[in-house]
Amino acid sequence: MFVTAQELEQQMPDATRLLSDEPEMETSLHYMQLLLLVTSLEWLWRDCNDFFIGANLTIYFSRQQLRNRDFRGPDFFLVKDTEKRSRSSWVVWEEDGRYPDLIIELLSESTADIDRNLKKNLYENRFHTPEYFWFSPENLEFVGFELVGNKYQEITPNAQGCCWSDVLGLYLGVEGGKLRYFTPDGDLVPTPEEAAIAAQQVASEAQRQASEAQLQLEQERLRSHLLAEHLRSLGINPDSFS
Repeated sequence: MFVTAQELEQQMPDATRLLSDEPEMETSLHYMQLLLLVTSLEWLWRDCNDFFIGANLTIYFSRQQLRNRDFRGPDFFLVKDTEKRSRSSWVVWEEDGRYPDLIIELLSESTADIDRNLKKNLYENRFHTPEYFWFSPENLEFVGFELVGNKYQEITPNAQGCCWSDVLGLYLGVEGGKLRYFTPDGDLVPTPEEAAIAAQQVASEAQRQASEAQLQLEQERLRSHLLAEHLRSLGINPDSFS
């Protein structure tokens, strides 16, 4: 019995409901690092609605993968030029065949070999992800790769040890034991908390300067008043000096 493409489509399950099947982050160091990567980029791109960030989320890329339960979920991945909305997983065939534009894996003792080999090969040969980075929150190992042709080539760090990302339009580098984003000018991209603290400091400094200016004005008025009183005591009209 033959069926049309439309009839076959109607019989297929709704894969957008697939839930992620990833284990918890191994340590609080890994969790906090992942949170930092997500929140900093979300804050920087807070006015944009055309990207999706996956955090410890399964990427489903084939139905054979489902049958084999061969799930591959990067710790962090970014897809640009897509709808910014909540997803339970990233299902490639439900996303117009889109794979991540950038992937970051957080190395641990149990995953480092997989991340450096099996996953690197998958992202290179199957996903064709333009940029792949890995970082260890424990020993601070940091390496970046970019897809040149069909092969990954290691990104040469700059003098500060940062790797440029064309996908992000930012540098990635280690600062204070954490993997952070840096602007093209080398400025640290803050977390929302850091941005709020900086804004508060700016507001406090502005308030301090305003208070000092007001105090100086009041002191000047007081000096002028005392001078006028002194001139009157000498029988001199202070208005004659105006």
